[in-house]
Amino acid sequence: MATLSFDPLTYEDIPEDERPSLLAALVPVFGMLLFLSVGAIALDLDPQLPLLVGIAFTGLVGRYWYGTSWATMYEGIVDGLRMGMQAILIIFVIYMLISTWTGAGTIPSLIYYGLELLSPAIFLPVATVLAAVVAFSIGSSWTTAGTLGVAFIGIGAGLGIPEPMTAGAVLTGAYTGDKVSPLSDTTNLAAAVTNTDLMTHVRTMRVGTGIAMLISLGLYTYLGLTATGAIPPGRVAEIQSAITGAYTVSLLTFAPLVLTFGLALYGYPALPAITSGVFAGVATQILVQGPRSVEGVVAAMEVAQSGTTAETGLELVDGLLSSGGLVGSSWTITVVVAALALGGILERTGVLAVVAYHIGQSLHSVGSLTAGTALSAFGMNVLAAEQYMSIVVPGMSLRGLYDDFDLDSRNLSRAVEASGTTTSALVPWNAGGVYMATVLGVPTLEYAPYYFLGFLSPAILIVMGYTGWRVTKQSEDTTVGIKGAVESLADD
Repeated sequence: MATLSFDPLTYEDIPEDERPSLLAALVPVFGMLLFLSVGAIALDLDPQLPLLVGIAFTGLVGRYWYGTSWATMYEGIVDGLRMGMQAILIIFVIYMLISTWTGAGTIPSLIYYGLELLSPAIFLPVATVLAAVVAFSIGSSWTTAGTLGVAFIGIGAGLGIPEPMTAGAVLTGAYTGDKVSPLSDTTNLAAAVTNTDLMTHVRTMRVGTGIAMLISLGLYTYLGLTATGAIPPGRVAEIQSAITGAYTVSLLTFAPLVLTFGLALYGYPALPAITSGVFAGVATQILVQGPRSVEGVVAAMEVAQSGTTAETGLELVDGLLSSGGLVGSSWTITVVVAALALGGILERTGVLAVVAYHIGQSLHSVGSLTAGTALSAFGMNVLAAEQYMSIVVPGMSLRGLYDDFDLDSRNLSRAVEASGTTTSALVPWNAGGVYMATVLGVPTLEYAPYYFLGFLSPAILIVMGYTGWRVTKQSEDTTVGIKGAVESLADD
């Protein structure tokens, strides 16, 4: 289960004479957004330097306007990095996993067999469903995207499916399965921070997530039928021939995949399960791809460290099967570290708490409370760059308001997860967005239009809030609104 090693500041925690006003709190927020926008659009910069400018600007505002000490802000940076340490370590390991599974022939074999079994018309909905099943089974959208998702990108490319579409389908499936799995760390965190029973929270998530998934499947089916052209004659055979010319394609190469998912299903956390997959990939490369010698061991370890450079003679396949290894993770890690550091300063200076509080104070109905929670969760993804904060800050800040409206805590736990975790992959500098873009090889803003769950999940949540459907009161452990009215008539 995901936990935080510190309690983020709430509005009440900040002494009144040290508490920034809403206008003052918005200054570093708009400054950060300005730096990122100018850096990306006008100067065509990677996000690292704009984020560092944002850190410096927020630090100056915090010290000389809010009166926050340098030591306090440094502690915020440390807490932010500590909060994201699991994500950082997973990024390190997943880069090695992708490389070792490529060197072992696992990903090439998945692409080879996938091209035989799938067609363009059914590929997108099938990829969505398979990703959902795997993510539900192991409780990790990140592991699913970094393993099966990478293979699906290759299969889709071979079938003529644009990579952004495939990435969107993978993410929709992965986050759908993750959100309704009791094994998911964010699912556990949403239940814990809102004082909601875990299985009650999971049951509450199922309806909205299920509707979003069904709509998404309909859209992916439409895209599969209309957005792809005919596969050129011999293209699949050409790709398969290129793969078999460079790798031994065999069911034995699936051993790392079976081990990794088996450990995850058995209950091992994502990090040790993925790490085991790395060592299994190294062993499989030595035993299946060869050579079975000291040179083979060295070559396999070098693949884990420095990645793979495929030379199959076919440019498409070479691009799909080239990877960066541990060394290649540096670009992603630097973005995540900078974003987490900025989020830590924003938290410790009270900016996040003030923004969340004023959002809460503007809410005067169940519908507006639900929409405000969704906005707050997405805002934390933008500001704090970590999906855990998108759950924790609104979850802690808005609990009192849900009590005031006589709403059961399951409404809050559903709101923060349906609008927090699922939208993290839509923010280019959020840890989730950076990770998904790099492992799938598709920029965030390119896959975003096809990541339907990211938009549908919060939209359906807001509809529920305004209609009262599936909204549960504290005073009566029943559902009110449309559903409740139907059940009441049936009982009469």
